[in-house]
Amino acid sequence: MTEGPKTWKETIRVDGGQLLDKVRELVREGNVRHITIRQDDRVIVEFPLTIGVASVVLAPMLVAVGAIAALVTNCSIEVEREAPKE
Repeated sequence: MTEGPKTWKETIRVDGGQLLDKVRELVREGNVRHITIRQDDRVIVEFPLTIGVASVVLAPMLVAVGAIAALVTNCSIEVEREAPKE
């Protein structure tokens, strides 16, 4: 039986103005599986990212993140990444 991919999480603190740029950067990295945007302890939005996500699917997500960025000041991005294959 094979094990699934190993994942790890990290939290990145950003200001609202940096939120959209940081999310775009994370999506381009390719090893991100899930993004959660939080303000304090409250989850604002969650986005699962799968391998091969088309830009058509990402466009509405980025519009939503842009709208959120206009409303929040300090927030954090919780990122679940897939560990590199050995």
